[in-house]
Amino acid sequence: MKPALIGITTYGRNDDGQFILPSEYVDSVRRSGACPILLPPGEENPDLWLELVDGILFSGGGDVEPARYGGDEHETIYMVDPERDTTELALLDKVLESGLPTLGICRGAQLLNVALGGTLLDHLPDTVGEEIAHRLPPREPTPHSIQVEEGSGLAGILGETDFTAESWHHQAIREVAPGLKVVARAPDGTIEAVEKPDHPWLYAVQWHPELTAAKDPVQQRLFNALTEAALAARQPETGNKGELICDSKVK
Repeated sequence: MKPALIGITTYGRNDDGQFILPSEYVDSVRRSGACPILLPPGEENPDLWLELVDGILFSGGGDVEPARYGGDEHETIYMVDPERDTTELALLDKVLESGLPTLGICRGAQLLNVALGGTLLDHLPDTVGEEIAHRLPPREPTPHSIQVEEGSGLAGILGETDFTAESWHHQAIREVAPGLKVVARAPDGTIEAVEKPDHPWLYAVQWHPELTAAKDPVQQRLFNALTEAALAARQPETGNKGELICDSKVK
């Protein structure tokens, strides 16, 4: 039986016309026992993707176009890619309709909130200050602590409610979209994770678990749980749960 197939959205086209994606996303999915399939912007019919994959991972990257959530053209906004926004928002619509297991990371969490009618902070330091650094200049990751709500679905996945994770963003959720539940925050109050209680399996985190998952079992559990949910969701259609094929799965 085939392993779970996890689609990972890629960054948009760079100046050389290449679609790229940091390798840590692929590595984290592979450690979970699944096979990654890269999903580049520009696909006109995302239904075709849903016919192939068992789960979706919305990766990080550049900022969502401010016009999509009524934001301002702040000077720090970067890597805006209308093609990527259009493709991923269409894919999110399909995910919300189908119930396909889905994980959003950083931009992925922000995009989910925008898709459901929420808004974003244009530049986080303007609102919460810089006592807690969410990224280092010019644009580099940095660790800070995360507090997860006890009893939440996310807490059940991670097995921890207080830990340190790598942060790499300058925006975050401002107004939470209807249907989303805030389940984690940074010490300065910044929203760090949301889940959608009426969806079979949809979680989104603002931090970057893929950056430390190779050495941190807490972070790897997010990817393991996505793969397990993808296999379980496949069972009603095929009668078979599929199998994990990677012996290096991190518990």
